[in-house]
Amino acid sequence: MTNHPDIEIYIKNCKLDEVIQWLSERLDSVKATGSKGMLHQFSASYQGHKFAIAVHEKALGKAWISVWFQSNTTPWKVDLDCAREASAVLKAQVRCIASGWQEGDDPDEWWKVEEGQEVKMQWVTD
Repeated sequence: MTNHPDIEIYIKNCKLDEVIQWLSERLDSVKATGSKGMLHQFSASYQGHKFAIAVHEKALGKAWISVWFQSNTTPWKVDLDCAREASAVLKAQVRCIASGWQEGDDPDEWWKVEEGQEVKMQWVTD
């Protein structure tokens, strides 16, 4: 399995400081580079690779926070790997796209990860 070009997950009912704590413990470095409203930018590094992270509070309604790793050099090969870890560490429901956004993929097919369970589902809005 090849790495996805980037990683994006959506975490339900989680606070920004909890996400930042997880990222700070998991990655080699995480530094805030700016915020505008509910969108927060970070520079990060992992095993010598530097990349940007965008965290968007209330990305989908009031419940969801989006975390977008703008790189394929993260600790995770695919979005689902990241979702599994985030769900376990943050004890929250996490969703991610079911595939790596290739031509012909269903854009509404997502993984829902919660309490060690993984369910493929259609996610239009929540």
